[in-house]
Amino acid sequence: MKHRPLLLKLLSALIVFGAWEIAGRIPVSFAFPTFLEAMQALLAMTLDGRIFVAYGETLKPLVVGIAISAVFGIGLGLWIGLSQRFDWLFSPVFIVMQAAPLAALIPLLVMAYGIGLTSKVFVVCIMAMPVIVLNTSGAVRNTPASIKEMATSFLASDRDVILKIIIPAASPVIFSGLRLGISAGFIGAILAELKITPTGVGDIITYSRSIADYPSMYAAIFSIIALAVVFLNVLERFENFLFAGNNRGYASD
Repeated sequence: MKHRPLLLKLLSALIVFGAWEIAGRIPVSFAFPTFLEAMQALLAMTLDGRIFVAYGETLKPLVVGIAISAVFGIGLGLWIGLSQRFDWLFSPVFIVMQAAPLAALIPLLVMAYGIGLTSKVFVVCIMAMPVIVLNTSGAVRNTPASIKEMATSFLASDRDVILKIIIPAASPVIFSGLRLGISAGFIGAILAELKITPTGVGDIITYSRSIADYPSMYAAIFSIIALAVVFLNVLERFENFLFAGNNRGYASD
């Protein structure tokens, strides 16, 4: 059945939203609105333009941080994966960054870079880059040696081996790391707005909670999750465009 995956995903969404609606009507908490109330609040924020103004602020650190993390993360990952010496030198740094509790580092970033855009970009990078670097380096390191030896036996240069053998073979794991990195970047962007300065979507969440406007608070949270899903779908389309043979389907479709 050609459209079966789409129907199953729509059914999955209907089950989640239906459970949300039922939980809101019981209710499980006075602070938990129904799905329809949250969607009405989201529609109101869309019509009066508040959600667009908020995303104008939220997307600045998010896009800059993810772009920096993707470019430098993949570059560093390739470098680490290709050289055992750089693997020993840099991998522990990113493993520690991945394990470190970010909330404890935010006051240090604020002391060093203030409460502006730079601190928020750093938070996004700290969340996203370790995942991208470690996935990329692991994928490059685990490229089958037989394929590289075959390319070398056909007199392929080092550049050809990297561009035509290693990167295509490692691309599924590299893009998996990018998807995880982007998801972590979204968490970092909202965490920065909640912990550093209340701006953008983080401001809507904080303000709505302070005045007990819970439908608006949940609407803002829902919107950032929906935007993250859109980002991941765009990334998947880009991966399919670059490496058509890697299309196996993802839950974020």
